[in-house]
Amino acid sequence: MKCQIFAILAAIPVALLPVDAPASAEPQKGDAPGIVNFSEIRGDPGFAGSLVGFGGATGPEAMPWLRSHGFATVISLRFADEAGVDVEGSRAAAKAVGLKYLHLPFDPEKRPEPDVVGDVLAAVGDRLNQPVYIHCNSATRVAALWMIGRVLKDGWDIDAAAKEVGLIALKPAEAIAFGSWYVTSRARGQPER
Repeated sequence: MKCQIFAILAAIPVALLPVDAPASAEPQKGDAPGIVNFSEIRGDPGFAGSLVGFGGATGPEAMPWLRSHGFATVISLRFADEAGVDVEGSRAAAKAVGLKYLHLPFDPEKRPEPDVVGDVLAAVGDRLNQPVYIHCNSATRVAALWMIGRVLKDGWDIDAAAKEVGLIALKPAEAIAFGSWYVTSRARGQPER
């Protein structure tokens, strides 16, 4: 009888939780030197480990700050020919302070290969890379990929993931449009965009 009572009592808190509620903290905006539109999630960002950061344009001068705030890897989604991008300078600055630097250019308007999305999500989810900081120009591409990861890796529904995008991207409508398209097209077998 005692065991049955404990089993019932233990189940009550679980039964009171909303089923579709994500179990992690919301992205927090902050100021970071050399970074446009910085935000981070500390606690339990799901497949990304215990800390993940997001940002827009990020210069080489930001690398010491990122390292001092606990990041181990920087993932740049920017193309080398974008205005203001210094891939080699950023790579050297990251290496100088002990950060891993991954350059995985991504732009939904340039019809990315399906592997690019998978490569970015794999890099973010790789425990050897964590904690990860991901950036593009405005955190819009970053937010689109984060949304895809939340749905495909963490099992979130699209609406919950889209709400989080609004806290990360400077242009959330664009991020949500691509993220939603990608997730739903995967379910239908990757139609042409």
